[in-house]
Amino acid sequence: MRKTILIMSGKGGVGKTTLAINISQALVNAGYAVGILDADIHGPNVLKLLGYSELKMEMIENRIIPLSISPKFKIASIAGFTEDNSAIIWRGPMKHTAIKQLALDVDWGELDYLIVDFPPGTGDEHISAAQLIKDIAGAVVVSTPQQVAIMDVMRSVDFCKQMKIPIIGLIENMSGGLFGEGTVEKVCKNNGLTFLGTLPLCVEIVKSGEEGKPFLEYDNEDLNNKFKLIIGKILEGGKNENSNSKRR
Repeated sequence: MRKTILIMSGKGGVGKTTLAINISQALVNAGYAVGILDADIHGPNVLKLLGYSELKMEMIENRIIPLSISPKFKIASIAGFTEDNSAIIWRGPMKHTAIKQLALDVDWGELDYLIVDFPPGTGDEHISAAQLIKDIAGAVVVSTPQQVAIMDVMRSVDFCKQMKIPIIGLIENMSGGLFGEGTVEKVCKNNGLTFLGTLPLCVEIVKSGEEGKPFLEYDNEDLNNKFKLIIGKILEGGKNENSNSKRR
């Protein structure tokens, strides 16, 4: 029985896709079979951030074959059907059709976890995926510490509540320095939400995106230890039947 975890953010540029990739890689490293569904139609970056942007997907008998980058790690993305840098100019109905195919027609095989990397905000892709995917264990919401990001992250929290999606917890990314720190944890305390942890703004995370590999592969003990704590809480939340909101 696969567990599906949604990775969400209220605004762009907070490191949501980077965290989706590293959460997936951490689960693979722990021995789980994992798939990433890149649900960002207009800005699909999962393949690029993993260094596989040249790979293309194919269909066999109306089934989408995901890209296997290791025996236990698969990816499905609209980028696997398009050329690099080509704009996807679609209205709602076309986006719904694409999400429906990615959600229902990918031949994943046996997975322990499906990680869904949402675009920022609460638009068509989010609604379609939330309605089509039935086995959602919960959502992880990513934010940076700035107040404008906090305002947007609460919209993602409200979206989950309205769609009856359990909220596994919130992550404060790019914490410290110019961006400030501690605001996401305060939001969690004030709203009865789980605070999953903090990740600093550091050179390894920046390099990981440029070099096309997870930041877990870099030798930063402090960063990796903080991320291990986050993964432990996500796994615990994914198994927890008592959540902030119940999905019908």
